[in-house]
Amino acid sequence: MTTPDEAGTKVIARDNASRSSSRDEEMGILTPVENNQLKKSLKNRHLQMIAMGGAIGAGLFIGSGAALSAGGPGSVLICYTLIGIMMLFTCQALAELSVVYPSNGAFFEHCLRFLDPTWGFAIGWGYALTWLIILPFELIAASITIQFWNDTINMGVWVTVFLVVLALIQIFGVRGYGEVECVLSVIKIIACSGFIILGIVINTGAVGRKGYLGGEYWSDPGAFRNGFEGFASVFVIASFSFGGTELAGLAAAESENPEKSVPKACKQVFWRISFFYILNLFIMGLILPSDDPRLLGSEGANSKASPFVLAIQDAGIKVLPHIMNGVITIAVISVANSSSFGFTRTVQAMAQVGMAPTCLAKIDKQGRPMRCTIVLLLFALIAYVGLAPNDAGMKLFDWLLAVTGVTYFFIWGSICLAHIRFRKAMQVQGLSLDLVPYKPSGGVWGSWIALIFNGVCLAAAFYVCAKPKPGATAAETAEKFFKGYLAAPVMFVLWLGWKVKTGEWRLQTPLHAIDLKTDAKFRDPVNFEPEEKKPLRKRMLGALF
Repeated sequence: MTTPDEAGTKVIARDNASRSSSRDEEMGILTPVENNQLKKSLKNRHLQMIAMGGAIGAGLFIGSGAALSAGGPGSVLICYTLIGIMMLFTCQALAELSVVYPSNGAFFEHCLRFLDPTWGFAIGWGYALTWLIILPFELIAASITIQFWNDTINMGVWVTVFLVVLALIQIFGVRGYGEVECVLSVIKIIACSGFIILGIVINTGAVGRKGYLGGEYWSDPGAFRNGFEGFASVFVIASFSFGGTELAGLAAAESENPEKSVPKACKQVFWRISFFYILNLFIMGLILPSDDPRLLGSEGANSKASPFVLAIQDAGIKVLPHIMNGVITIAVISVANSSSFGFTRTVQAMAQVGMAPTCLAKIDKQGRPMRCTIVLLLFALIAYVGLAPNDAGMKLFDWLLAVTGVTYFFIWGSICLAHIRFRKAMQVQGLSLDLVPYKPSGGVWGSWIALIFNGVCLAAAFYVCAKPKPGATAAETAEKFFKGYLAAPVMFVLWLGWKVKTGEWRLQTPLHAIDLKTDAKFRDPVNFEPEEKKPLRKRMLGALF
């Protein structure tokens, strides 16, 4: 058993080349081809804005309309709040792991270390494929938003424009990504804040044609719609809306000071959820009826069906719908920008340990994984296929997006489980938690709660996907199920495939065999004082500020 003194060096520098090859082969991981280093250019303000704006995208501005239509304002308020709590605990668990192990690949490498290399392989590729497929879809979505102003220009022109802009951003590396996200996040934050004020003004009758509304739409058509199926549908839509929240943890490896900036960024999750999601959607439910037929078109990327745009149009305000559509366009571009970051960093980390083509592990002198970027941009060209007439191309995208369906639930659940096993391994190996620089106030119980919530999300998604629509044929029901739940068997195939390749059938790494020392950024066990045990009230407040 390792003693605290043996494990507690001041800072164990990251050195992939020093790992034991015999241990790596035993775990099914190949020796890294190069000790490439990403450039640590992200400042605290970059991580703050990445965390703040990471989940504010089309899921809020457009997808919330489908949620409002499916379950009503009551279901929207409850489900988004519950998912928000889940993401708060998940991000804080990721913050603790990222501070101790600020590696490129983040939760991919956490899964390798604390769960099982095979599951890490499945998580890494699942996450990479999600961003790879989302990118061309977002390019099309951004082009669709332009049709709000001009539908005479072929959308292929706008796809080209957005693709060129994205490629130019990549030239500036992680600093370019950070600066762009800062600007776009500020715009989205201002828009959300402005809509809250406008919504209150509309609801009180100061602006608009409907007069004072109050809680009228909560009574008629009602706070809840479509029973349990409607509630479960909102639960699933809400879960998908928070995709990208984990990017702050992925950016830890390129942060100048991850020990301070990552926890602070992850604490912003609470305020982001409370202010930008829950409060915005509560106001939305007060000024737009959930039975509005126009909301039925908000399942895709149609900004004309955005509940934000519809509410402003109904109030008779002529200029603001155009401004809000511009914000939606910016939000979609922001997601495309995040796609490039999420894919390239994950694949580069996987390539370093032999779980992706080793040629993709190369990082240039400016600290950019350009080979991964080239692969991403080449795949983005498939966006032009989506512009084929008669929606033939979009049918292909429907099946491509099915591969990403419930992947986030596996990723978030794995983050929580990795945190649980990290804490357990520390206990089994006799290491004090005082060595850990940052510990979330929810502790390991927060991770357990979030893990259970992810299981509930998977069950809700299964119910929604498997339940036949009235009058649907067996073939239509099967197609509906696989389009919504295909990601689950894909994850299983990835897991099983790597098991077969490596011949290692162990389900998880034993706690006593988990390597807690390599690459760890523990506190100095000699020159620090144990943390004062704070009352629960102060610890919970510390999670928010």
